[in-house]
Amino acid sequence: MEQLSDVQLAFMRALWTRPGSSVTQVRAFLTAEGRKLASTTVSTQLGRLEKKGLVTHEVSGRQFLYRARVSEQQVQRSVLTRVTEGLFGGDVTALVHQLLDHQRVSVAELAEVQRLIEARVAEERQS
Repeated sequence: MEQLSDVQLAFMRALWTRPGSSVTQVRAFLTAEGRKLASTTVSTQLGRLEKKGLVTHEVSGRQFLYRARVSEQQVQRSVLTRVTEGLFGGDVTALVHQLLDHQRVSVAELAEVQRLIEARVAEERQS
């Protein structure tokens, strides 16, 4: 999957949040996020995302209603794989170390990460 810009990710978030949105609805979502874009810009960007195969539309009356063709999880995996491979040479330990050293991580979040690791270890032992 091609790398998405911050603006393109914002468009995708709009469609993940409100599938079947019109240009006006996507624009309103983006405006609420602090991105003020003209309707023509929103329409153009949605068309570009559609050409990339990330978005599709259906016609309802005189409006195009847009939906994401890829899930948020698919995009997250793609970006994370690119970061892990590109910046950390595939070293997951270095990635996690960087996250823990430079992000605020609550005790509850650490406990959840620990639970996920323990579950994965148990899963690998059974394989």
